[in-house]
Amino acid sequence: MKSIVSPLMCIFLLVSCATVPITGRTQLTLLPGGELTQMGLASYQQILSESTLSSNRAQVDQVRRVGQKLSTATESYLRGLGYPTDQYRWEFNLIDAPDTVNAFCLPGGKIAVYSGLLPIAQDDAGLATVMGHEIAHALAQHGNERMSQAMIVQMGGQALSVAVRNQPARTGQIFMQSYGMVSQVGGLLPFSRLHETEADRIGLTLMALAGYDPRNAVGFWERMNNDDGARTPQWLSTHPNPWQRVEQLKSFMPEALAVYNRR
Repeated sequence: MKSIVSPLMCIFLLVSCATVPITGRTQLTLLPGGELTQMGLASYQQILSESTLSSNRAQVDQVRRVGQKLSTATESYLRGLGYPTDQYRWEFNLIDAPDTVNAFCLPGGKIAVYSGLLPIAQDDAGLATVMGHEIAHALAQHGNERMSQAMIVQMGGQALSVAVRNQPARTGQIFMQSYGMVSQVGGLLPFSRLHETEADRIGLTLMALAGYDPRNAVGFWERMNNDDGARTPQWLSTHPNPWQRVEQLKSFMPEALAVYNRR
């Protein structure tokens, strides 16, 4: 039996591998994109229903303007590489939460920005730094990768549709954790430092493709570092320390600037 099962498992893992755009890293993504998109839409609608959406028209327009430029550039880039783009139904919302410095992107391109981020972003380029980073997580399927790992460990690798039917609450919790919506000590942290660094690199390229000078990302993270209430101590957070992040961004800058200069 071992000689039969092992090759089958190897084939299963092989066909479940994907390649991350821009970085070229191979990853394991076991879960169907269509089902994750549906879960993303349901989670997004729930979050919005429990939040207060901003009525500041200028700020809402800014979020949607930057989001539209980034999403258009992302789809154009993906089509050029032969990747499908039909799973994206982009939506951009600004949540009125002055004390929350955050943003997220769920499967299918459902994006929310919290208003506490805007004073640190300062302008469209600063906002594009964060939104590009969050879109990069979705583009690189980091949530799928994290959820695949979690379901293998916690649910025996059962199919997503079966897990949703049999254990909907547990599956929903794994989804929210895997897509960065839950982070707690002793729990499943949303993204590894590898994923965060990869999203920074991809995000710089997406910024550049959308017409934003990627060098603005350095200024944004420097401002984050100077805002004591905006970050969690490095030992608790999966996000790199802001100064460490700045140095990493500088190392990725030639690649992003080459894209920006040849637009």
